[in-house]
Amino acid sequence: MRVSRSALQSFSRGAARAAALAALLSMTCAHAELGGAIAAPGAGTAATSAGAAAAPLLNGAVLRRTNVDAGGTTINEYASNTGEIFAYTWQGPTMPDLPALLGAYDASYRSGATAGFPAAHDLHASRVVQPDVVVESGGQMRSYVGRAWLPGALPAGVTPDDLP
Repeated sequence: MRVSRSALQSFSRGAARAAALAALLSMTCAHAELGGAIAAPGAGTAATSAGAAAAPLLNGAVLRRTNVDAGGTTINEYASNTGEIFAYTWQGPTMPDLPALLGAYDASYRSGATAGFPAAHDLHASRVVQPDVVVESGGQMRSYVGRAWLPGALPAGVTPDDLP
């Protein structure tokens, strides 16, 4: 079987593009989960495994790292100055991967969402409150917003409304 040089070059370019895209997506989607640790928090900004920097907020009580997932949704990750991730906020055209963001708290969230489903009156917004995790999510197709946080892990003096 003979393969032309132009066909091989075209294949090589396509393979290189696919590899570059895979590397880019793995960098932009890298994040920990609620209750996990943000990489190496420091006094100013902290370098993370995703290559993004964690910026201090609220007089250094909170670190925020922002990433964009594969669907184009901006996800803000909030950690205490000790590095524990206590909240996420999101906004974009697709819902983020909630099980990945919630981690060990996903089962609690699903339990609360299932229990509250019959009482839900709004198809475009939900609020699930459990003792260990709170998730608020809403929006319409291609315009989703939400936030999730651990009530017991909020730094002293910080409320969910303080998180931009």
